[in-house]
Amino acid sequence: MTSQGFGHFTLDDLAAQLHCSKTTLYALAPTKQELVVEVCKHYFREAVPAVEEQVEAVPDPRDRVQAYLKAVATYLTPLSPAFMDDLAEFQPAADVYRRNTDAAAARIRELIADGVAAGAFREVHAAFVAEVIAATMLEIQRRERFARLGMSDARAYDELASLVVHALSS
Repeated sequence: MTSQGFGHFTLDDLAAQLHCSKTTLYALAPTKQELVVEVCKHYFREAVPAVEEQVEAVPDPRDRVQAYLKAVATYLTPLSPAFMDDLAEFQPAADVYRRNTDAAAARIRELIADGVAAGAFREVHAAFVAEVIAATMLEIQRRERFARLGMSDARAYDELASLVVHALSS
C-alpha cells in the first residue's frame, strides 16, 4: 500500500497481497476507507517514538531541530508519491496527516525554544518560527508546490531542516 497508494485497490486486492482473508481485514475495520484511516493512524503513531529516539540521541540543541526534521523525512521516505497523492485526496486520511503535522510543529516549537534558551540559536520568537515551519509542513502535505519541484515529502523535509538550522544559527 505504501509503495502503490491505496486509491485504486480493493479489499480483495489487499487480502491477496497480504496473504490473508477479507475477514481478517474486516476484523481491523469494517470498510476500506476505515482501514486506510487505521493504517495511517498506526503508521504515524509508530513514527513518534522512532523520531523522538533520533532526537534524544543528539545532545546539542542546535542539532536536535535538524535531527527531528531529518527523522521525519526518513520516516516519510517509504511513502511513495502515489500513496501521498492518495493520502492528500482522501480527507479522513489527510486529517490524520494534518494532526500529526500539527503535533510536529508543536514539538519543533519546543526544540527551537530550548535551542534559544541554551544559546545555540539566535534570539527568535520560537512560536512564530514554528508557525512558519508548520505552514511549510502543511504545504509539503498538500503536495502542490513541492510536486512542481519534483520533490518527495521526505526530500522537502530534508531541505526544510537545512534551511531552518541555518536561519536560526547565531
